[in-house]
Order: sequence, then structure tokens, then C-alpha cells
Amino acid sequence: MPSFDLSQNRLFWQSGEEKIQIEPWGKDGLRVRLTRAAKLELDENWALLPKAPGLFAQMGMLRDAPKNDKQRAAAGGAFPDAALDLQGNAAFIQNGKTRAVIDRHGYLRFENARGEELLRECIRNRSDLSEYSVPLNRPARWLKPHIGREGYRAAIYFEAYEGERLFGMGQYQEESLDLKGLRLPLVQQNSQISCPFLLSSRGYGFLWNNPAVGDARFMKNETVWTARSTRQIDYWICAGDSPDEILQSYASAVGTAPMMRQDLMGFWQCKLRYRTQEELLSVAREHKRQGLPMDAIVVDFFHWTMQGDWKFDPVDWPDPEGMVRELKSLGISLVVSVWPTVDLRSENFYEMKEKDYLIRNDRGGLTTSHFMGEVTLFDAMNPGARAFIWKVCKQNYYDKGIKLFWLDSAEPIYNNEQIDNLRYFSGPALETSNLYPLNFCKAFYEGLQAAGESDILCLIRCGWAGAQRYGALTWSGDVQSSFQSMRQQITAGINAGISGLHWWTTDIGGFLSGFPAQEEFRELLLRWFAWGAFQPVMRLHGDRLPYENPEPLYRNGVEQFGTGAENEVWRFGEKAYPILKKYLLLREAMKPYIARLMWEAHEFGRPPMRPLFYHYPADETAWRVDESYLFGPDLLVSPVYEAGAAQKWVYLPGPEAWIECATGKEYAGCQWVEADAPIEVIPLFLRKGAVVPGINS
Repeated sequence: MPSFDLSQNRLFWQSGEEKIQIEPWGKDGLRVRLTRAAKLELDENWALLPKAPGLFAQMGMLRDAPKNDKQRAAAGGAFPDAALDLQGNAAFIQNGKTRAVIDRHGYLRFENARGEELLRECIRNRSDLSEYSVPLNRPARWLKPHIGREGYRAAIYFEAYEGERLFGMGQYQEESLDLKGLRLPLVQQNSQISCPFLLSSRGYGFLWNNPAVGDARFMKNETVWTARSTRQIDYWICAGDSPDEILQSYASAVGTAPMMRQDLMGFWQCKLRYRTQEELLSVAREHKRQGLPMDAIVVDFFHWTMQGDWKFDPVDWPDPEGMVRELKSLGISLVVSVWPTVDLRSENFYEMKEKDYLIRNDRGGLTTSHFMGEVTLFDAMNPGARAFIWKVCKQNYYDKGIKLFWLDSAEPIYNNEQIDNLRYFSGPALETSNLYPLNFCKAFYEGLQAAGESDILCLIRCGWAGAQRYGALTWSGDVQSSFQSMRQQITAGINAGISGLHWWTTDIGGFLSGFPAQEEFRELLLRWFAWGAFQPVMRLHGDRLPYENPEPLYRNGVEQFGTGAENEVWRFGEKAYPILKKYLLLREAMKPYIARLMWEAHEFGRPPMRPLFYHYPADETAWRVDESYLFGPDLLVSPVYEAGAAQKWVYLPGPEAWIECATGKEYAGCQWVEADAPIEVIPLFLRKGAVVPGINS
């Protein structure tokens, strides 16, 4: 017979080899772990913060639940009354607004404090009970062992609900904000961030707390989470009465971003790539000479002697300390690119190999890819490797005055079709690969913290749940320079914020195939640049065409990477320049408002980019709008993503009134309006009564 155990502030169920443990975790949250192994693994928290000591949960066996206040007091806590028709063969556990009920068969259901069902396992083999008359023999979950070795293939099925809308999951290149009906691979890739947290319109948040490679399918008949190889199923769930309340509970469980430095909330200049120190400094000087604000400028990849050396090539970058000093005198911070790749010819390769600081291939060989040389990757899962890369970067960058890092190719970059061949310090890549970007960021966060830095930030091309607490500023990767791609980044950014990745940005203008001399691209750039002013970080970047090849093509046997076409705001023509300057100055004026949004992200886990339903959950239409968003509570932003457009229909959520910033017209909420959108205007609406610097003050 199945057995229940309620002790040590958790609910434990076992039937044969299958074991389930449920315990309170964070505000209003419950963590569920399930295995068929000899015992549950309880030492690894993955995305979750350690459980707060003394956290109280209400729990009890239904058949033994106390029936009056005296019995409740004797039991040591306040047990809520329960009414479940399962002949008493069930148990529940409740933390704040979230309750889990487990029956004698081990099937789980989750409710809010009002007893309303939020989510339950999808049952297709319950012909023994009258309410489940489906004679199929498929369990709600399974863990199938890998024959002859440790670990399982795993899946868990939950019921689908008519009308439910799902949001979050990190960053995927989809135009629909609502993820219902989609299959999403749980694997990190360039332009794809697997951060498996869901916000449901039914009033719950759900974190798949498992870094294994797998997928999530949000189908009409069921929701399915899978892992190709894992030790156990692990997830977290919370209930809330509003999206804001749910995200605050999620933040209590996984953490929030540090407070962003205000001197980084303005404009960042970047391109692929500034090849020399003098080229970069000349851009910074000219930018400031023209009276334009700039907070940061980026030294991109292949400024190094060799991949894995993590230091400046002294031929092209002869005086890093002097460069940092001059930029600082201009009010500009320097950001330097760090890749995880290690060339077999690198001066650090043999030491890293001997100390097991490199990713291993199960089928032999050292290289993981051929990109400008034969390269492998440092193992970010290994604490020793993290300490090593920071030691080298501290000596070659930080000690020269550089405190901001761009952690590129952080998925990490390799062929995902061969991911089953890779092994980390933490085990097979199939089990933990999605954690790589979090640990890459952690290496620099902890190194900078140990060096006495605070308010730490690292620009990184990928992330996972909890990466925000290590100062991760994610961006949407090497996306195409097209209006379709721009459209996809809008939903990508909103869903990334819902997932906890509040610091987020794009390559303004897109990364690939942009020709600055072409009018078609200039139109795209203007639309994207205006939108960039209302992203958490505003950063101009791109691999612009045509290319300029370097001379010489090789130096000391190392191939030299070329540089793209010019990518500065004064390079796109006389018509474009005043528009670009307008939004640069607007962004600078908005810094006090942006600082408020960053404080809310830090304190409460509120994303700066918010879907319309975030503040207006009672407005049904707000749940269906996916190309506009709220930049904080007071600004509604609706980017133009169609070539040649001069107007755009925009939905204004209610019941509040909104002021169209371009015209001063006032509109009531809960309606669609046609906004004027000439090339110099992004449809922007201010909540009536709000004050935003640069907008109406």
C-alpha cells in the first residue's frame, strides 16, 4: 500500500520504488521532487535559492486533519479545512495561497487558497474510478531508466484547460506571446534562451526546475514536460491573485537582478567589430564631439591573441589602461568580449586540459568545433574552471580597469545535434547543459564580487532561470536584419522578462545582413532604434555589410577576423541622423524613470517590459495583445515593424485613460485607436496622470 509521511515540514509519499516529496519553497510556493531511484537527491537546488529557514507550511493528512481550533493548535499550525471526495486516502500540503493534494495513487492536483483547481496531472489510466472512465494505460508521468547506466528519460503530463493562456519560458523566436499550442525545445541556442518558467492566466506560476535537455509541449489536450536524461523530476509551483503577485513569488524562490548602475541605463555603442584601439577611441571621441550621450562602448571578439588566451593583441590594442582612462574621461565605460572557446594552440590550453577544466567528449577527441581554429570549450560547470577563467581575465582585463564583460557564445556554441557526446564536470550534457550560461555568468559575478565590485552586470547571449541574480543582461542573439525578425524580438523580450530575465536587449537593426547604405535597411534601423529607447538596455550592434578584410589575413598563424561596415548614428545619412539623435536624447532624459524600473526589478522581480495584462488582468483583450507592451506602469510602447507604415492600430487597456505622446490626444482605455506613425514617431502612450522625465517633464 502507498504510504504518507508528514514530518520535517514536508509531505512524502511512496509506493514501491516511486517517491514524491513536496515542501514549501519561497513565498506561496511548493517544490515537488519525484524519483524511482533508491533515494531522492536533495542537495541540488538548480534554479532555486536555498529554502528560507523557519518557513511555515500548512499540511495534513485529510483523513487525520484536525477539525477544530484546539486540534489545529495542538498540531502546531493552522490547517485549512478540506473537502475532497477520496475516501480520506489523500494528503495535502499548503504554503500560503498554494495547495497540493496527492491521492493514494500518487496523483497530484494543485489549488489556490479558494480551493479552485489550478493544475492537475493528466490521467489516462484511471478506469478504476468513476469520474475517470478512460481505459488507457498511460501514467501521468514516467521515469524510464537508461539500460545499464544511471539516469532516466522522463516525462510528466498535465491537463490542458480551455481558454488558458501561457507566457514566459525565456526567449524563443515566435510572434505569438501566448505559448499555447507551441512545442518549445528545452536547449540553449543562439537566439533561443531556455528559461522554463510559465505564467498562466489561470493564476499560477510553474518552473520546470530541471536543466536537462528536453522539450515542453503546450498542446490542446495536454501539457507535457520531458527530459532526455535526468536523475529525477523537479518542479516548483505557486498561486497568485495577479501576474504581479505570481512574479513576486517566483522572485522569492529564484532571486532578482542586482540594482543596475544608472550610468549604464543610457546608450551603448557596439559593432562587429572595432579592430583597433584607435578605431574605437575615434568613434567615442566623435560621438561625444557631436554632443551625443554614450554610456558604454564594446570591444567585440577577436581582439585577442588566440581564443582562450583572454587578453588583448598588443599590436592592435597597445595600451588598454590608457584607453580605459580616456574613455572614463568622456564618461564612457568599456565592455570587453569573452568567449568560452579555447584554441588548442592557446597558452592556457595545456594547463586547462591537465586540470580537467575543459568540456569532454564521451566518444574521444578534444575539439567541439572549428571556428577560426580548432577549439574546445572551458567547462563552466567546474568551480575550478570558473576560478581559472576569472583569474586570467582579472589579470588581463580587470587589473587594466575593465569591469564590464560581454560573455558571448554562452549556450555554449557547439553543434546541438552532438550534444549527447559532451560531458561536463556536473555530468552528461543531456542532464545539465541548460545551466551553462548561468555558470558562465556566475564565474564573473563571483570574481567581480570578490574583487570588491557591486552592482555587477555581464552582457550574455543566453541564460537560465536564476541567472538574473548573477547580473545577467541577456540579448536576443544573432538575429536577422528584417522587419519580421524585429517583430519576433518584441514577444521574445516580453516573455524573457516574465521568465525573470529582466535585463534584456537586442542588436538594434538586427545582426545579420544589414547594409547601412541601403534605404530599406535605414528604415528598419530607424524603427528599431526608436524601439531600442524603450528596452531595458539600448544597444546599437550588428554585423554590417559590406565587409572589410584585415591586412594581413594571418598573424602568427592566427586568422584575423574582418570588420563590418560603419555602424554609428551619424553614418546613416542626413535624414536619419536627427531622428536617431532625438531618441538618444530621449533615452538619456528618461534615466530617472528607467532607474525606478530597475529598482522594481531588483526589489520585487517586476520586469521593465510588461505585457498589457500585467497591470490590467481584468481586461480580456489585454491578454491577447502581443506586439505592444508596458515599459513600466506608465508608458505603453507599440513598435512599428512593417515597411512603409505610417499608422498603426494600438490597443489601450482600461479602465484608465491614455495620452498619445506624439499628438497630446487623450483616449479612454479598453479600445483600439489608430495612432499616427510617420518614420520619426514610435506609437507611445502615457498613462493619464503619470509623469515620466523626457516625455512630459
